[in-house]
Amino acid sequence: MGRTIRILGLHGFGTSATIFESQTATFRRYLEPKSDSDDRFEFHFANGPFPSGPAAGISLFYNAPYYCFWRQDGTLDDVAIARSWLHDYLKRNGPFDGVIMFSQGCVLGSSTLLHLAKDSPSDPPPFKFAIFVCGGPLLQDLDQRLGFTIPEEVWALDLASRRALSQRADTEAILKLGSDRWQNDMHELTDLSAQELADMVSGPYRINIPTVHIVGAKDPRNFAGYQLHALSHPDARKMYEHPGGHDIPRDGSTSTTIANLVRWVSSSIVASKLEESSA
Repeated sequence: MGRTIRILGLHGFGTSATIFESQTATFRRYLEPKSDSDDRFEFHFANGPFPSGPAAGISLFYNAPYYCFWRQDGTLDDVAIARSWLHDYLKRNGPFDGVIMFSQGCVLGSSTLLHLAKDSPSDPPPFKFAIFVCGGPLLQDLDQRLGFTIPEEVWALDLASRRALSQRADTEAILKLGSDRWQNDMHELTDLSAQELADMVSGPYRINIPTVHIVGAKDPRNFAGYQLHALSHPDARKMYEHPGGHDIPRDGSTSTTIANLVRWVSSSIVASKLEESSA
């Protein structure tokens, strides 16, 4: 008999559990078991604790209600409150084997795992694996709470990428350009690669569980996904760059690849390799 693997879903800002469930539906179909010996993936999608307006462009495709884990102008204290909310949510609804996150959900998940590495390194992590989709760390959290070193150039590009994403994702851009709206504007602002920018961020902690990092080649926030990859355990991480933007493409090729990555990161073989390398 295959295992039942429970995965928590944390959505992006201004969406919802229902929306994230829809956004992931295509690749999740490729995870359906074909025999009794196959693993069964059970996804549980959570709404953020606060109501919000819709994310840029999302109201064209999905109706309210919309939620967030903190407001767009949230402080580090607001992020800490969200970590506490997640801790309580896991106590009520867990345990979960893994977590899949999109955008703001990735910030919450990565912040939770990095603060655990700092504050309670001997405690078991709340998840055995993590899947980050269009994610990135919160630089203010790394800098002010976790003791990371972040060059000025990275700060400037982080701000520029957030502005570019807001413009590329909004309703006007969708109606005018459709999928052609996605462009990685960072190529116009720096000659450094996403990996080079990620390597410029250094600090004392990392995410010590197996991880998958899914980024869009045309996502203005592309390099932030590489930053999260660089903060993860080097012996148990994989990066997948799909040809789209700040979204989850639903074509067969991309969906098959994501499903295979979910199987890889959830495998006990990966976990045992990580334990051996940390011994």
